[in-house]
Amino acid sequence: MRALIATLVLAGVGVGAACAATESDVVSLLDPAASRIEFSLTTRWGQVLGGTFPDAQGDVRQLPDGRRQVRLQLSTKTLEITDHPRYTRFARGPRFFDAERYPEVSFLSDPYPLALLHAGGELNGRLRMHGYERRERFILAPSQCADPGRGCPIVAQGVVRRGDY
Repeated sequence: MRALIATLVLAGVGVGAACAATESDVVSLLDPAASRIEFSLTTRWGQVLGGTFPDAQGDVRQLPDGRRQVRLQLSTKTLEITDHPRYTRFARGPRFFDAERYPEVSFLSDPYPLALLHAGGELNGRLRMHGYERRERFILAPSQCADPGRGCPIVAQGVVRRGDY
């Protein structure tokens, strides 16, 4: 399996008031019940498989300069390849995500202006997988409402090459 094409549909990480959290700079927590983090894998034979990270966690922080920063943690131990239990085991196994040794994929965005959620555009940051950290880029779709993340999903897409990690 070669590439990971990620689609993030996030809810509960929008622009609204701060939610109950232990750290004062956290303005929003990822709502795992209302969010989807999906990916697709392409096998050596060209078959495209869809999958999800059902136990995603994350938050959005307000930085002192007014910009925001998103953190995501994705469990490789619970990822699923849709309708393919055998491929799920393979994806979690040592030849792909290696969930036993590397139970988490994480992403920390670069600071971004709040307007990015409305206008769409590039969201850059650092992705950590298999003990390696690399810069990656996701493209945010323009918001479909005035309150992205609460009134409508935040949609981001990007391509991550497994071979880079």
